[in-house]
Amino acid sequence: MEVGDLEQTPAHLYGRYRHDPAMKAVEILSRAYPFFVRFMREPHIPPPDAGITTVRITERTVVAEDENVVSLRFESLDGGELTPWYPGAHLDLLLPSGRMREYSLCGDPTDRTHYRIAVRRIPTGGGGSIEVHDTLRVGDTLEIKGPRNAFPLALPGRGSPAQRLRFIAGGIGITPILPMVAAADRLDLDWSMIYTGRSADSLPFIEALRSHGDRVTIRTDDDGGIPTADALLGPIAPKTAVYCCGPVPMLEAIRTAMRDLDDTELHFERFSPPPVLDGHAFEVTLASTGERVPVSATESTLAALRRTRPAVPYSCQQGFCGTCRVRVTEGVVDHRDTLLTEPERAAGWMLSCVSRSDGTDLTLEM
Repeated sequence: MEVGDLEQTPAHLYGRYRHDPAMKAVEILSRAYPFFVRFMREPHIPPPDAGITTVRITERTVVAEDENVVSLRFESLDGGELTPWYPGAHLDLLLPSGRMREYSLCGDPTDRTHYRIAVRRIPTGGGGSIEVHDTLRVGDTLEIKGPRNAFPLALPGRGSPAQRLRFIAGGIGITPILPMVAAADRLDLDWSMIYTGRSADSLPFIEALRSHGDRVTIRTDDDGGIPTADALLGPIAPKTAVYCCGPVPMLEAIRTAMRDLDDTELHFERFSPPPVLDGHAFEVTLASTGERVPVSATESTLAALRRTRPAVPYSCQQGFCGTCRVRVTEGVVDHRDTLLTEPERAAGWMLSCVSRSDGTDLTLEM
């Protein structure tokens, strides 16, 4: 009997049916068995959980004197509680244009009736901040993903061996720091902060931070010049945890200054792509067109792709959101992300914002 040939299935023992039902069941199982075995042997990558929530914009407020930073308040459509979050968390905004952009939550984590973000308008950016400023209004609905946390706060005595906290925020980098400061103050921890930017007019939430008195130092470039890492850090005693968010040059200066400090911690989040370390030049071929795109030793694969494909999707540019995921059909990848699993990497997936070639040219499906 050939597998799958029901005409050859034996008749029922007592003649009730043309073919024996039990033998038919065996036949169906035997037909499915090879596919089941193949499924179990091959890496199975489940589809990502979309985790999308629709919220309504209930408040829109300008929160910097230069009018380039706007705060948005989101509430659930039914007025119910939103998913809890903790200081350092962010939301993924699925904007009407199809862009996805990440913005830190800067409200009160203990209040689950709403989320709050703040967005600086960046004319030379990727268009996400301009879309937020120019198109999102009170009453609009918006899809979001999250909250997710890539910059968690570990409190002294509650998961951290540190005894004191030092917060450093540069410009719009205040957004993830703001709820951290509120938590430290509410719990009466030993903390201090410096807040820096181009000018006082450009700094959002400046009056709220001034209410903390001499625990917060506000320093602007137009008054005291660009601060050094030592000025930002201040006197760092042992068992100090530093939480820092701001532009890449500021973060790199602080990392360098803290490199030889004993018994201290540095936690940071950047809003710009990290610098490429130990990179080398290679070429990417787009499988659909055969177009070859050179990638220099100091730029990301994503940055090179955006020169010829400006609409290529991306968000965090730091290797943890997955928006820029592409499949590699030829070449060996130097994976530098913190998101993809080993089965996903084995299946050819790559995050173009941080990962690159491991010595060969790459061919990508896009």
